[in-house]
Amino acid sequence: MAQQNVVVLGATGSIGANTLDVMARHPDRYRLYAVTAATKVDLMVDICMAHRPRYAVMSNPASAQDLARRLAGTDSRTEVLGGADMLVEVAQATEVDVVMAAIVGAAGLEPCIAAARAGKRLLLANKEALVVGGDLFMQAVAVGQATLLPIDSEHSAIFQSLPDDRAQWGPSIDKIILTASGGPFRDWDPAQLPQVTPEQACAHPNWVMGQKISVDSATMMNKALEVIEARYLFGVVPDKIEVVIHPQSVVHSMVQFVDNSVVAQLGTPDMRGPIAYGLSWPQRIISGASALNFAAMGHLTFASADSEINQRRYPGLRLAWYAMAAVPGTTAVLNAANEVAVEAFLQRRIRFDQIHHLNMAMLEQVTPHAIHTLDDVLALDGQTRAAASAWVSQQRH
Repeated sequence: MAQQNVVVLGATGSIGANTLDVMARHPDRYRLYAVTAATKVDLMVDICMAHRPRYAVMSNPASAQDLARRLAGTDSRTEVLGGADMLVEVAQATEVDVVMAAIVGAAGLEPCIAAARAGKRLLLANKEALVVGGDLFMQAVAVGQATLLPIDSEHSAIFQSLPDDRAQWGPSIDKIILTASGGPFRDWDPAQLPQVTPEQACAHPNWVMGQKISVDSATMMNKALEVIEARYLFGVVPDKIEVVIHPQSVVHSMVQFVDNSVVAQLGTPDMRGPIAYGLSWPQRIISGASALNFAAMGHLTFASADSEINQRRYPGLRLAWYAMAAVPGTTAVLNAANEVAVEAFLQRRIRFDQIHHLNMAMLEQVTPHAIHTLDDVLALDGQTRAAASAWVSQQRH
């Protein structure tokens, strides 16, 4: 098999690090064409020295200058590029075969669409591309005839559980069941949540993740976004998507078929599993993840996310179905509001419970208009962020 050129968008995050780890185990199969980041120069220096990509892109121009200065005189042989437009350029470059989309948030939308239009194998770890881009993103995939493979552990599990023949998905699926760990507060009294600190919210019991994703897991907003993502990825109506809480994070998600049989994908909570599958599909390669030990596993438990107490712990989860039933663009409003809310919480400007209050306020305040182009999506995203920032400024907590 010929070596494939890979671009890692968001190389300094946890998904990026795990992707580089998997690729390093298979140097005969994968070559690192480009890595991208925003401002984390120290980590990019380490990546360039260890993995020697052809290009390193910093979306922040000042950080690009700093990286170039620090790599000068080394033997990395990596060319440094600066500016957000360079993310698009490397994502759609003719030489590139695979693009790992691991930029957190709406910032990853434009290079994702560029990679889709260019017909790449697109490994989607950035759920916001679908939550924000929706039909626009899926149209780019269709036009470019890109191969879209989900990397979120839940969506990868669903993909692995479905028939190879996509034409059979619609007729055979009765229900998609997304599992959720419940995060660090799954046993807390909901009355305690206003006192949650950023440190507590980022201490996920099962997964090693970045701050933003960790907070989303604690509020279950990550699962709300995953519900929206599943709708687009698998072409099911929202009522056919269910969420159950599974604290052990061993069953990564399930598909219930019309004959009421259920197919599930299991594995240790290690993102290298779905990353390796995405890189090698339809084959499988060594990922570096540990094997399950069923004899030592103990009990696997499941609970309804819709129970009365869990609705109080995770009020944001139901916003997924609300946003999908509303006018097009509402899911983009929800995502933008949540990004501002999480950042404000991490900066201790709002309480943990106010993340949901802000999301609700923006859904009521911002009314999307016609969404036809990427510029329309970005304008709506900007409008929501401005309104959400104003809301944060008015709070006294």
